[in-house]
Amino acid sequence: MASLGVNIDHIANVREARKTIEPDPVSLALLAELGGADAITVHLREDRRHIQDRDLRLLKDTIRNRLNLEMAATPEMVEISLKTLPSMVTLVPEKREEVTTEGGLAVSKNQNHLEGIIKKIQSSGIPVSLFIDPVIEEIESSAKLGATWVELHTGNYADASWSDQPKELARIEEATAIARSCGLRVNAGHGLTYQNVEQIAAIDCIEELNIGHTIVARAIAVGLKEAVKEMKELINNPRREPLFGIRHH
Repeated sequence: MASLGVNIDHIANVREARKTIEPDPVSLALLAELGGADAITVHLREDRRHIQDRDLRLLKDTIRNRLNLEMAATPEMVEISLKTLPSMVTLVPEKREEVTTEGGLAVSKNQNHLEGIIKKIQSSGIPVSLFIDPVIEEIESSAKLGATWVELHTGNYADASWSDQPKELARIEEATAIARSCGLRVNAGHGLTYQNVEQIAAIDCIEELNIGHTIVARAIAVGLKEAVKEMKELINNPRREPLFGIRHH
């Protein structure tokens, strides 16, 4: 059964739209925990477009469960992670012009750059996860670099048409099995919603799903605590039948 990491970046997006003090992602993170969040995930971007350094510091001091810090593989972010000591660091690609993360890290092409960063963070007792596409080459490179986890990018699955979704789901299932055989622990996330999460939650060996936008959107109608509770129920009790009766291998 996968646990749920709730990404609260979009709460900070609302605050930063007016450059004011509300809504406060720190106080709302506590509501997410009351709703069943097993971890709180934040992405401290280089341009500070949503989560701020202040948020990260206060979250580390106040949340009861795990803190997952998503960040770019830069010297500035490494130093922040070593000072903050989150429960986990997830290294993600980052482009200034993108609306949201557009794909996984190119681990195989950046091994020399990533190797030292992973070693430095993990030597401080912080496990490192690499956000990657469900591609064999990237999985094997992640294992070679000594990462503890990979987080499989589920964006292609989430964006696929109903006819293509079984194929994308099969890629994630295969990638999960390969990652486990390489000694990696596996998380997944990106683009997951109340409508498509169950098939991913039903994959054996995926340990945590990181979900943000759909929960925050749902919270506008029902409140954050209830929105998290509803998502947790889907993850804990996913339907396991094939999509539209289409079996995949």
